[in-house]
Amino acid sequence: MKIGQKGLQLIKDFEGWYSKPYLDPIGIATIGYGFTYYLPSRRRVAMDDIPLTRTAGDRMLADILTHYENDVLRLVQRSLRQQQFDALVSFTYNLGATNLSKSTLLKRINQDPDDKRIADEFMKWDKAGGRVLPGLVRRRAAEAKLYFS
Repeated sequence: MKIGQKGLQLIKDFEGWYSKPYLDPIGIATIGYGFTYYLPSRRRVAMDDIPLTRTAGDRMLADILTHYENDVLRLVQRSLRQQQFDALVSFTYNLGATNLSKSTLLKRINQDPDDKRIADEFMKWDKAGGRVLPGLVRRRAAEAKLYFS
């Protein structure tokens, strides 16, 4: 499975586009669509990195998303509809496969991917640096909405 247009747009909308490095809300150097590292080197973004073109950013996003798509496919043991997969790739892109792997969200999905309590599990992941961020509240709500659309 590959991420669909709705999932890709959700990621782009919430990450935004930044051609130059910036510090995210918890102080991590970030560039492009929320990239904290470059492929294939896995070198972390530094504040003195050169700007990224949108074309290069779109290519990087496609390459990086392949890793998150594979993480979701590896961790989820049930069949998913496209919108469920898209929501989980967005979640994993934002929070990482380790967080997904240890989550009650994943446990519920692997028990019953249509369990309505899954929406509540998305909403538990609204913090960065120990504090609730309004952008994460909105993103989790959008992911839950996409998941159940």
